[in-house]
Amino acid sequence: MKTIAQILLWIVCIGLGYLIYKSVTGPIEFNKVKQERFAKVVSSLKDIRNSQEAYKTVNGKYAKDFNDLISFVDTGKYIITQQRDSSFVRYNKVFQIDMPKDTVLIDTLGFVSVKDSLFKSDDRYKSMMNVPTATSGEKFEMKSAVIERSGYKAPVFEAKVEKNVILGDQPKDLLAKENAEIGVDEVNGSVIRVGSLEDVSTSGNWPPIYDKKGEQQ
Repeated sequence: MKTIAQILLWIVCIGLGYLIYKSVTGPIEFNKVKQERFAKVVSSLKDIRNSQEAYKTVNGKYAKDFNDLISFVDTGKYIITQQRDSSFVRYNKVFQIDMPKDTVLIDTLGFVSVKDSLFKSDDRYKSMMNVPTATSGEKFEMKSAVIERSGYKAPVFEAKVEKNVILGDQPKDLLAKENAEIGVDEVNGSVIRVGSLEDVSTSGNWPPIYDKKGEQQ
């Protein structure tokens, strides 16, 4: 009986030791996984933003879905223009003489491929709708709209993904804490997004640390 009690005591000690170890290392491992995955998601959201901004430059609005956006990147072209000052002579009826008038001429110099400008030889734009590291093939949610601000109508877009999708295989308690996170160096709230359907903005809700990670990659 004494031997059995000692064995049971050792099992309990080992179990408690493991729980203490996990309570310390669990959040550290979670943060490591989180930062690696968030960095990949932010990189994809930047690709979406750059593509949408190019789409708006050419079309005056944002793409409504990924099929439209990817097709545009594949075939779209920027117009290269040159602006120059000029003048011409027009007859003035009041003074009854020819008088010079200043004007601005815009010349079309050529076209540049959107795909080459944004992605060069990389074809990652074809899969930019897919959420990196998502366990079930989830895709970003993207919408575009037109809102009225200060008396004029402005096109807007938003692309986003729930943290639950990115970190769905992580401990539920740590994930719940992450969804309620508020801090200067954190992605606040339960989603990572770029753009807005309520404000005229193409900013993302991630902190600068993820921009720096993208620059290092």
